Amino acid sequence: MCAKPLRETDLYAPIKALLEAQGYEVKGEVGDADVVGVRGQEDPVIVELKTGFSLALFHQAVERQAITDNVYVAVPRQTGPASYKALTNNTKLCRRLGLGLITVRMKDGFTEIHLDPGPYRPRKSKPKKGRLLKEFARRVGDPNDGGTGKNGAGRGLITAYRQDALRCLKLLAEQGPTKASDVAKATDVENARRIMADDHYGWFEREAVGIYTITPVGQQALAEYAGELKRL
Repeated sequence: MCAKPLRETDLYAPIKALLEAQGYEVKGEVGDADVVGVRGQEDPVIVELKTGFSLALFHQAVERQAITDNVYVAVPRQTGPASYKALTNNTKLCRRLGLGLITVRMKDGFTEIHLDPGPYRPRKSKPKKGRLLKEFARRVGDPNDGGTGKNGAGRGLITAYRQDALRCLKLLAEQGPTKASDVAKATDVENARRIMADDHYGWFEREAVGIYTITPVGQQALAEYAGELKRL
């Protein structure tokens, strides 16, 4: 027997009970609002209901902020790692938009307020800003199209670290097996030894103590990154 499809109206009774327990008089479908709660002379509380997070839900909730600052979104509570991540991400979005967030556990109507409405005050991260500006300054040219993403459209993104590795690769291709200290000196890549020893891309191998050469994967990279090597 198929389960009954979940409807927005299934959320109404638990949300109404939650607000009434806090002393609100609650009515559904008042004007454009799904749920409205009024308590004395206070600003009303509005709750927008949806069977899941969606852009439409946030659009509606933002529209209701023209009426009151006390706007919540309410969705069914889901389980599992993916659902937990979605809840975490959408809680952040609600905080950014100044919205509150309520979930309803449908099996028993248990409601949980994850976030109350409030002004958004982002906390800046100096370490993240520092890493961003350092990468920007170290990277040569503009080798990546914005929007490419982490996978770099079939190859890795050209980061400052990858550019340093390519400098090392180019020198080894020209000179053959070379001491790491000589690679660092010739390329101005101070951490050349670490780059070749860590070998994140599979381009390098140690031929003798302190001496590195190119692997077959490195030979392929010379052709794959020929355009970038010319830039460097």
